[in-house]
Amino acid sequence: MTTMKTTNNFEKSAIANLPSKYGHFKIRAYKEGCQEHLAIFTENFEASEAPLVRIHSQCLTGDTFGSIKCDCNNQLHKALKLIAQEGGLIIYHAQEGRNIGLLNKLNAYALQDQGRNTIEANVELGFAPDQRTYDVVREIFNDFGLTKIKLLTNNPAKVSVVEELDVEIVERIPVIIDSNPYNEGYLKTKKECMGHLLD
Repeated sequence: MTTMKTTNNFEKSAIANLPSKYGHFKIRAYKEGCQEHLAIFTENFEASEAPLVRIHSQCLTGDTFGSIKCDCNNQLHKALKLIAQEGGLIIYHAQEGRNIGLLNKLNAYALQDQGRNTIEANVELGFAPDQRTYDVVREIFNDFGLTKIKLLTNNPAKVSVVEELDVEIVERIPVIIDSNPYNEGYLKTKKECMGHLLD
């Protein structure tokens, strides 16, 4: 089946089945320029008055290779388990390294190895602390007709993004992950400098 052009300069794929170790999901891709985002969801989840939703920022090093320098892998898999059980949607937001790309993310990693935190490393490379944009989130919410959700996040910026899209958050569900010696500084920066709700 060919892709279908939307009215907002996105291309979207057909919906396919995605059986997984957590349960049976559906999956659709949304192409935005060079970035390809994913919607991973349970069947008929949008019929719920307020389905579970997670906007998960892509992290190749964590999500795929199991890096423990961050909490991304554990957050993603916790969300997949919850959504498989209760129904809902994960938006896999393909903006690696807070949208500085994989090459620059690894350059930032190298600076972090020298003692910078994640914000300092991004700024030293000439980027804003967080360069993510959320047009695709609007597109996906509109595609599924979502007006009320339970948002799986620790990030107050993502709460603000959803509220700006006129989607009601009936509950914010934290996704707290235990720290380890490799990600303590990363989590401290998230909490103290970016306002993440980690308690």
